[in-house]
Amino acid sequence: MKVRGRGHLLNEAFFQNHHEEAARILEGYPVEDILRVLQGTSPKNGANLLACITPPVAADTLAIMPTDLLKQVVPHLSPSLAASLFQRLDDDLQRAILFRVPERYAQEIRSYMTYPEESVGRIMDPKFFVLQEESTVREAMVQVRIRAQKDVHDVYVIDRNQKLVGRISVRDLLLVDPEEKLQSVMVQDLPTIHPLESREEIVELFGERHFFTIPVVDLDERLLGVVRNEAIIKASQEDASADLLTMVGANKDERALSPVWFSVRKRLPWLQLNLLTAFLAAFVVGMFEGTIAKFTALAVLLPIVAGQSGNTGAQSLAVVIRGLALRDIRPSQWLRVSGKEVYVAFLNGLAVSATACLAVGLWSRSLGLVFIIGLSMIISMVIAGLSGAIIPIALKALKQDPAQSSSIVLTTVTDIVGFFSFLGLATLLSSLLET
Repeated sequence: MKVRGRGHLLNEAFFQNHHEEAARILEGYPVEDILRVLQGTSPKNGANLLACITPPVAADTLAIMPTDLLKQVVPHLSPSLAASLFQRLDDDLQRAILFRVPERYAQEIRSYMTYPEESVGRIMDPKFFVLQEESTVREAMVQVRIRAQKDVHDVYVIDRNQKLVGRISVRDLLLVDPEEKLQSVMVQDLPTIHPLESREEIVELFGERHFFTIPVVDLDERLLGVVRNEAIIKASQEDASADLLTMVGANKDERALSPVWFSVRKRLPWLQLNLLTAFLAAFVVGMFEGTIAKFTALAVLLPIVAGQSGNTGAQSLAVVIRGLALRDIRPSQWLRVSGKEVYVAFLNGLAVSATACLAVGLWSRSLGLVFIIGLSMIISMVIAGLSGAIIPIALKALKQDPAQSSSIVLTTVTDIVGFFSFLGLATLLSSLLET
């Protein structure tokens, strides 16, 4: 009995101090087993584990959680996370869970659920430090000491109509006359953002201003909440990770230890679509079957042209997607961006084709083949560079996620262009190959 008690304490310590690692381990188990683990630990530890498990698995666990456990665990989740998980459940289950948690907490969750998934409203903190503009600096410092439950960097100032009128940092409060009123020492020119704006907008604001927090206001300039820099850092990391996964056809919610069938279900549609594009490329090759049968050396060199074309497009795509994500470029700058990428691809094409021509010349002793592979490589690399720039910008202009769709479109274009340019030139200039 004493050993079992110590084992339970060890589990509790592990869940409390290493909940991220514990969550990664649990993700590989069925949700029924995850539920049993949550039933055997404290509500707070259970909430921490749910927060670190991938959202689909966490939502499935909530869906089968008994009522008494729901009442204990869910209130320990942040309202924004709870809202994100609840939206993965059907409406009846959402209502049932919200009915079982404290009303004030349920109301916070409902307010978060009114905002789109990628909006500022989903990451704002409704708990902030606010005082009336008529308050003195001395009164403000007293309130900071009394009410601050965690690090406070900024005090927001509102007028009698609850409208945001200014901000002052706690550091600045220490440096001014205690008898001064906040309205005379506050900073009035401060950036604000609407809760329905995209998270990209506020990332740009933080990059420009370097504040600890940025206020979120409604259309009447009433303060709704604040976005903290740590929330932005976390959101940016999640977005970067999601972009990396979606570019290669994996789901943004997938982890290394996600259940097998979850991974299969999320990856298979992409692979099926990729198969279709592979058939398109194969169709292009089939159009030149006679040329390949006549000049078998073309089949040996075909992957070289297609590979260089694909790599050139991937480089251009990565640079442009990063530029769009960081707001370095905008869709309106498409001509300048595409022109630069075409020029870069052309110069790289000259250098790479020169190397390829030298190698092919030594191998084949055919000047015709050297000319064809050199010219086709330059053409395919230039078109690939242009495609890598245009495709994500076009998707961004159409309000689509460039990271999610660009890769498969680009792969199709570069394969077809690489095959067509090389085999097409070989067919047109076949007389050079016969000499």
